[in-house]
Amino acid sequence: MTGSTPGPPRVSVVIPSLDEADNLEAVIPGVAAEYEVIVVEGVRYRRTSELLRHLRPDAIVVEQNRYGKGNALACGFAAATGDIIVMFDADGSADSAEIARFVDAVAQGADFAKGTRTNGGGSDDITVLRGIGNWGLTRLTNLLFRTRYSDLCYGFNAFRREVLPVLDIPLPDASDGPMRWGEGFEVETLINCRVARAGITVVEVPSHERRRVHGVSNLNAWRDGKRVLRTLLRERRRPPTRPTPSMSMPTIPAPRVPEAEIDTTLQERPAG
Repeated sequence: MTGSTPGPPRVSVVIPSLDEADNLEAVIPGVAAEYEVIVVEGVRYRRTSELLRHLRPDAIVVEQNRYGKGNALACGFAAATGDIIVMFDADGSADSAEIARFVDAVAQGADFAKGTRTNGGGSDDITVLRGIGNWGLTRLTNLLFRTRYSDLCYGFNAFRREVLPVLDIPLPDASDGPMRWGEGFEVETLINCRVARAGITVVEVPSHERRRVHGVSNLNAWRDGKRVLRTLLRERRRPPTRPTPSMSMPTIPAPRVPEAEIDTTLQERPAG
């Protein structure tokens, strides 16, 4: 998925925010000024626009048109104009200083840069139970999709915008009707499955997860663990979306990340 074009990459940072205005006060100032910032505001939570007018006047605020994190990301991706799109949580757990490392990994040639808390990264937030569950689900993923992921359930990623058709998450083209597959919290697992099956270049980037700044997480280890398991089984049966020549993207000039910081051996070969 590479070609050639001059100039530095344009980067869009998509931040889904479901009533995270208090945390955005800590998160937004750390995002580099040269990045396009798109904050996707959850339905019925409209404190974000006024807050961003003071914190980051050039930020774009998008109100999601349906419910769920998958729909929030889809709305943000639709508004993004960058060559590289970064998925970044609003709760303060992701370190904005790490965005440049994800961008550099894509600029080096990766189609998808996947954050990992275990292979050189870390976490101040994950519990023992969630850690065990993530370990088991990651290994099941590697078995089903012939990958070498070290951390399945982590949502800090970056990718070339031409990868969007591979993700194939529901477009924000309807505002009513029941929630569609890929619009909920399953979206992160779904994305990891689909990039693996597409056979594109995926690398892992070490990342340190911090504790959220304000509020409590909506995650539930048992409920969301079962959701991830259901996603793996469903995605294993789904035909893969292969990249096409129309998805080709220019080569992006950027400084190299030290090779020790990224793992480029994640895929044995595409499954399916």
